[in-house]
Amino acid sequence: MTHYAFYFLSFLAILSALMVVFSKNPIHSVLYLVLTFFAIAGHYLLLNAQFLAVVHIVVYAGAIMVLFLYVLMLLNLNVDAEPKNKTWVKVAGVLSGGMLMLTLIATFSKAETQALVQKDPSIGVTANLGKILFNDFALPFEISSILLLSAMVGAIMLSKKEAKN
Repeated sequence: MTHYAFYFLSFLAILSALMVVFSKNPIHSVLYLVLTFFAIAGHYLLLNAQFLAVVHIVVYAGAIMVLFLYVLMLLNLNVDAEPKNKTWVKVAGVLSGGMLMLTLIATFSKAETQALVQKDPSIGVTANLGKILFNDFALPFEISSILLLSAMVGAIMLSKKEAKN
């Protein structure tokens, strides 16, 4: 039964991620991205990481997508105002995407196919996640909080209008 759920969630995540890229309307792209996040949260549930699934939905599908929609509505993107991309930019994008695809294929071909939950049933338990996060990864956690704070200050500075004298 979990195999079918895994395949369905994987198909849904890949399809909605492709729709994010290929959708012409930016609002539709954001909504497809929300669907992708829900499919990824379903994968977390299959891995017995309920806390991570709920946090993923609250943080990504809730807060960050609201910010994306706010920025899209604030920018008021029009097709007429978009700059035309040169062909070398498109070729560079295709080459970088191809190299990323080759890297992912090489990585996943050597990955284990057995589920992690079968090896260690304590994976995904909130207490273990907290111990690992605040013992082994305390410094990266604090550095990422400083990075987010500086990004927030930078966004405020960019959006602030200059006073005319």
